[in-house]
Amino acid sequence: MSQAQLSVSRHTTADGVHVVTLAGDIDHTTADILRQALTAPDGTAPHTVADFRDVTFMDSSGINILVAANNTACSRGGWLRLAHTPTPVLDLLHIVGLDTIIPLHPTLDDALTPQTTT
Repeated sequence: MSQAQLSVSRHTTADGVHVVTLAGDIDHTTADILRQALTAPDGTAPHTVADFRDVTFMDSSGINILVAANNTACSRGGWLRLAHTPTPVLDLLHIVGLDTIIPLHPTLDDALTPQTTT
């Protein structure tokens, strides 16, 4: 049995958005990696986009971390957005109703675009 792997790259845009690009599996063995990745290096960025383009699997561990990260961002006046969510992960988010709480975007550029309210 092989252990799940999750790789992460991070950067902050000129607008102060913390961008996290993920690749691999999100489960109990990689949960801490995801939790740390969604925390800005300086701990202050309330605006985060997680690019799920190369995520191959996610279980309830990932759901719990996304809920916590979203709650933290909202409590600081910010937000969490997901981009490029693959179908298996999208299905899971839909089943648990998280797709109605965390905005999902088809591309990273779309997720980084300021959202207007009408």
